Amino acid sequence: MLQIRDIIWRLLFIGCAAAIQVEITPTQGEISVGESKFFLCEVVGDAKDIDWYAPSGEKILPNRPDIFVSRSDETTSTLTIYHANVDSAGIYKCVAKNGDKEAQATVQVKIFQKITFESAPSPQEFSEGDDAEIVCDVISSPPPTLIWKHKGSKIQFAKDVRFKILDNGHLQIRSIKKTDEGMYNCEARVMARGEIDFRMIKVVVNVLPTIRARQSEVNATADVGSSALLACDADGFPEPTVTWAHNNVVLETGDKYSLNEDGSELVIKDVAKVDEGEYTCIAKNKAGEKAEEVSLNVFVQPKITYLNNQTAAEFDEQVTLTCEASGDPTPTISWSFENRVFAEGQQSLDRNIVVRSHARVSSLTLKNVQFTYAGQYLCTAGNSIGQDDQHMYLEVRYSPKIQGPVATYTWEGNAANISCEVEAHPGASVLWFRDGLQLPSANMTNTKIYNTPTASHLEVTPDSQYEFGSYNCTATNAMGTESKEFLLIQADVPSSPEIQGVEPFSSTAVVVFGEPDSMGGVPIIRYRVEWRLPGQQWTGREYDADDATSRITIAGLKPETTYEVKMSAINGKGESESCPASTFKTEPVRYSFTISSAIPPTLAATTLARIGEPSAPKLEVKVQKGGNSLKVNWIKQDDGGSPIMYYLVRYKARHASHWKPEIRIPNASEYVVLSGLDWNTEYEVHVVAVNQQGKSEPGTVSFRTATEPTTVPDAVDGGSGLGTGAIVGILIVVFFLLLVGVDVTCYFLNKCGLLMCIAVNFCGKAGPGAKSKDIEEGKAAFTKDESKEPIVEVRTEEEPVPNQEGGGPTEPNETTPLTEPDGKTVKDDSTKGETEVKNATAEVKTVPSEAPQANGNESKA
Repeated sequence: MLQIRDIIWRLLFIGCAAAIQVEITPTQGEISVGESKFFLCEVVGDAKDIDWYAPSGEKILPNRPDIFVSRSDETTSTLTIYHANVDSAGIYKCVAKNGDKEAQATVQVKIFQKITFESAPSPQEFSEGDDAEIVCDVISSPPPTLIWKHKGSKIQFAKDVRFKILDNGHLQIRSIKKTDEGMYNCEARVMARGEIDFRMIKVVVNVLPTIRARQSEVNATADVGSSALLACDADGFPEPTVTWAHNNVVLETGDKYSLNEDGSELVIKDVAKVDEGEYTCIAKNKAGEKAEEVSLNVFVQPKITYLNNQTAAEFDEQVTLTCEASGDPTPTISWSFENRVFAEGQQSLDRNIVVRSHARVSSLTLKNVQFTYAGQYLCTAGNSIGQDDQHMYLEVRYSPKIQGPVATYTWEGNAANISCEVEAHPGASVLWFRDGLQLPSANMTNTKIYNTPTASHLEVTPDSQYEFGSYNCTATNAMGTESKEFLLIQADVPSSPEIQGVEPFSSTAVVVFGEPDSMGGVPIIRYRVEWRLPGQQWTGREYDADDATSRITIAGLKPETTYEVKMSAINGKGESESCPASTFKTEPVRYSFTISSAIPPTLAATTLARIGEPSAPKLEVKVQKGGNSLKVNWIKQDDGGSPIMYYLVRYKARHASHWKPEIRIPNASEYVVLSGLDWNTEYEVHVVAVNQQGKSEPGTVSFRTATEPTTVPDAVDGGSGLGTGAIVGILIVVFFLLLVGVDVTCYFLNKCGLLMCIAVNFCGKAGPGAKSKDIEEGKAAFTKDESKEPIVEVRTEEEPVPNQEGGGPTEPNETTPLTEPDGKTVKDDSTKGETEVKNATAEVKTVPSEAPQANGNESKA
């Protein structure tokens, strides 16, 4: 290409001889703003100077920073425009000179603006519901045409009027939604140049938080070390931060408060009443913040703040007990005494007891004060949170009240105790009188007095009819005096019991009887049952009596035999006459067949045996004192012709699936005591009789234990209300009597002591070698061995226990005679068999020595 051009130039040079020609390459130029470009000026012919002129006509000097002119050789010069701007546009001229010869050429330089995005930030964030304006600032020359796209498609402004292109080219979205979020394409086009460019803009729509309290009200209890949990759940975009405030103070994790990781849960520790109030849960993000109130209600358990003991005198017009309590909600206050409960507005039928309450105070008014009002009163304050109980004591001072059985039965030679039970406050002194004379007296040396804090016991051992009759007990204290007459009556032997029927079996029989019409004034101790073959000697046995005794089993009988039976009753005075004899016949023995293995099969023989399994025993249940112990008695039925070896007892709660361990009882026993049972529970008991042939069918019985007793406020012990001074005085008297007793013992046994010194030095008498008459007279109030130590009875189920078929006498009471009857009694020792009981328990009863004691030969107050 250059060779052709050179040839052309040479031809022109030859043709024009000395002419100069100038050419600029490129002939025109378009430069984008900021770009650089150069132009080459070529001269044909001799040229001494080659210069460039700006559009303004000024010669372009070599030292300009934006436009640079350089001459490469004698025929070329270069114009370079650096970083063109709009001012750089125009017609540039290249002039070649050689003397007076000159030639020039021009080139038009056009400056244009390329598509330039001055501002199109990404991402751009807006709040939901706002009128959003998506910024996309773009320039070019000529100005560009903008096209907006969303999700790859051109936005159809006609279809969604919420979208609009503003005059500045920005995209407006009215009431922007979360669904409008995403990538937007801002595209610029210059049609003249076919130029196109775009920017991707991420649009984020922030959502104002929504907040919801899990509970608008939270209840808590104060002063119990508990915590309260307040919680709220917040939603929004971006994820909001949650804070809590109380009384305009922002709460932070510390000793009192604890927040979980996202702040949605606030734990208030050791809640107190001052923590009650409104708590604000605040959720905040870029879109704004929302708040929700949570109420904390702090309740306080009731607490009795005032309750004092009171003192009154019997027959006072009234006494008022006051109980104050705090708590939230305001507690209700009630009163209870023994088993009675008094609530607000309640009163007794006689209108002597009235309860009134106001706010947090309750008063219990007792009118016409009685001595029975004395004791512990329970004030109970309760609300929906809990309750508080406190006791107070009402002391009532009253004159003596004498109680106790008026009549006491005994007989000549048998000591009896007349008990004068005294209730008084303060404590009363007690005196005994007979025919106006204070006892003991010279005329009645066979009397003794024993005093306890709550009673006085007069022991009388009648020697003649004179000692029977009326005795006066007089009690006195600071509040007054009261007297009461007691009668000592001659006892008699009981009348005969009545045999109502006999239930015979093969070797035993059950005698059903009714108790005597007359007890003789003292309880029945035993029953004597006698039986015989008609015309032969009577065989008898005595059986202990108790309140439930109405059936007695006699054993050792022969099958299919006729017997006669009669009965008599025994009390302390003696034995009644026997009732008319009743006749019965025992049943035959059931037969069973056994094949003797010793006989060859060819000579097999059948041996008839008069033996078999026993019949099931009949069971009776008696609840013991306490309510959760039970005595199960059984009546032996047909023994099957073979003696009963033992009994098997098992029991279980009705709802339980397993039986308690089986108990094995010897054949001589007729009952078992089940203790430690569950309260208010139904039990099943099975008793099986076992002989050499096998076991009987079980005798069964069901029962329910008593309901567990609740604690009742303790009343004053015996109502005596002894003060500290009285107790100290009693201890001094007891100590003095102990010293006197020791000295008397030394006097009679070892001939030493204070009495011995007095007898020798003043009376000239030596100590006796035997007990005095006074001591002998006192032995009726104690056991036969004259011991005054506490009487201890230890009984286990492994030892023989008195039952229907024999045993020792029952424990005496106020009317129990204290001597054996004169008649001889045939005792059956078969009840002394050893009792086998698993997990045997022992019962120990101790009778203090201060009170008069009784055994089989004595009576007891």
